[in-house]
Amino acid sequence: MWRVINYQENSAAMNMAIDEALSDSVAKGDDPVIRFYGWKPSAVSIGYFQSLEKEVDLDQCKKHGVEFVRRRTGGGAVYHDEEITYSIIAREALFPGDILESYREICRCIVDSLALLGIDSEFKPINDIITNGKKISGNAQTRRNGVLLQHGTVIYGVDVDKMFSLLKVPDEKIKDKLIATVKERVTSVKQQKGVSRDELLQALIQGFTRGKNFRFVSLSGQEEERAVRLAEERYRRNEWNFWR
Repeated sequence: MWRVINYQENSAAMNMAIDEALSDSVAKGDDPVIRFYGWKPSAVSIGYFQSLEKEVDLDQCKKHGVEFVRRRTGGGAVYHDEEITYSIIAREALFPGDILESYREICRCIVDSLALLGIDSEFKPINDIITNGKKISGNAQTRRNGVLLQHGTVIYGVDVDKMFSLLKVPDEKIKDKLIATVKERVTSVKQQKGVSRDELLQALIQGFTRGKNFRFVSLSGQEEERAVRLAEERYRRNEWNFWR
């Protein structure tokens, strides 16, 4: 039976620490997990292999009170603000061994969720969801110790100008052009349909749990303790965030 973790808003470090703590539980044989969460305060996360200093303007983050954290998954830098983030954490055997097919299967839950809101969308390999030709969701995955972790964002609202004030662009001369391009290629639930953030959350819960036996739970006491420790010992430490 799937565990659905009640929606919470956490710091960037705590969000990544909870994912890891839950992955540890699943690796030990606990039930698979679906988790929905937000970022408070807003944050930038970078992919596991990226350089924080090359990708993120740390002075601007400090100025705007935006946190930063390195993920365990790959991919690029992401600004987390007006969105709902999900995590799927399960034994690898529950999903196709082929990475693309596992992305397709999990992202289908997002497509189904958006359809409940009247938003037509489709999976675009390798890990995006698009609607009307524009990106509305990005996703990332890692597999460790027999456990698949996939998390991703469903964009409720997007401030592209603020995003690019926090992310570094190698060539400042092309920054304005890049911002214009992103504005043309990225959309949000708010732009597509006049629904509330809570309505999006309820649709995501319905889309991700369809066809599954599940129960709503909170983190166990052991998972909470593990996450707090991981946040302090890994995700808030410069040794982790600045290791590249």
